Amino acid sequence: QVQLVESGGGLVQAGGSLRLSCAASGRIFMINDMGWYRQAPGKQRELVASITITGSTNYADSVKGRFTISRDNAKNTVYLQMNSLKPEDTAVYYCNMGPHYWGQGTQVTVSS
Repeated sequence: QVQLVESGGGLVQAGGSLRLSCAASGRIFMINDMGWYRQAPGKQRELVASITITGSTNYADSVKGRFTISRDNAKNTVYLQMNSLKPEDTAVYYCNMGPHYWGQGTQVTVSS
């Protein structure tokens, strides 16, 4: 079974940066859509950013201009570069590949 392993979360001060990675441990091919979701305490999970196999990207308005999603198809990996982090970015971040594969979540905490 395909497993997605996330890394790169942690504690950072407001204005800082983090880079999240999510790699598929098994073979996964021809996944058009990859993305990152997050769930903040007491809130619903929301889409943060997505990227197609051709590199087209989409971002939530709240992160546009600060976050950058990218992918390496040869490595079955999707990344999320997060800059100018704000306390409201604090959440558990989940990577997604296609309609069925999800990461275990990685905690991102931004202190003020």
